Amino acid sequence: MLPPHPMAERWRGLLWILLSAVGFGAMAIFAKIAYREGVSLASMLFLRFAIAAVLLAAWGTAHGMRWPRGRDLRWVVAMGALGYVGQSFCYFAALKYASAGMVALLLYLYPALVTLLSAALYRRPVGRARGGAVGAALAGTALTVGGDLYSQPLGIMLGIGAALIYSGYILAGERIMARVGALAMSTVVMCAAAAVYGGAAALTGFTVPPTPAAWLAVLAIAVFSTLLAILGFFKGLEKLGAADASTLSTFEPLVTLGLALLVLGEAVTALQLVGGVLILAAVIYLARTPTPR
Repeated sequence: MLPPHPMAERWRGLLWILLSAVGFGAMAIFAKIAYREGVSLASMLFLRFAIAAVLLAAWGTAHGMRWPRGRDLRWVVAMGALGYVGQSFCYFAALKYASAGMVALLLYLYPALVTLLSAALYRRPVGRARGGAVGAALAGTALTVGGDLYSQPLGIMLGIGAALIYSGYILAGERIMARVGALAMSTVVMCAAAAVYGGAAALTGFTVPPTPAAWLAVLAIAVFSTLLAILGFFKGLEKLGAADASTLSTFEPLVTLGLALLVLGEAVTALQLVGGVLILAAVIYLARTPTPR
């Protein structure tokens, strides 16, 4: 049997990353639909993480995944219960007060924020080119916010908060990822987040999705925009490498902007388009430029 052709493998990797990007990019749209159908924030996030955690654990177990133990397990649980819970709360709460496209673009500030935080915390040199990319991302954010037609200040603040928390989450997991593995880490993070949101839903009152459309939106978030999006990224990462996979992932906010226009009727202004181009260009440069150690 002949080994697979390298170009064919790259095309498979490309398709996996695009599937992942579409899944993550559509999540904001599904969340907006779930809100319209009367699903509460805590209930939606509990169902998202609980369903995804069960399916990820089953997938990982079937493929021989090794669960983290000891200190690594405690650290990953804390990352899920604090970091990912905080990030997901800010992101999904922002969708109540801001347009889907705005929240998606604000989340993509995280590569620039990771660069700044790693320079501040780990004294990693930024350099002129990387500094210029960070400046372009911040300028793009200013243009995006200035050109927005729908968002309230609270939604913008929550969107920036999601990017900040996600940046800290990435830096916190940078070293442990090599020991634990991305799939095992994601599974434990999902389990921890499900436990936290299960408690929150119990305290605030768990609400079952009241309509078939609500159930479809919640299941789409859990299965398509979480499980398949995560597995698709891992598959693409395996075939393409980190730089190409991260670069192609910038398709995510474009999916959100397109679906927000088609499904939700959210218009995009010229200022937002310019700002979005600046943000995504900065992300692509930062993704393809190794971080100085």
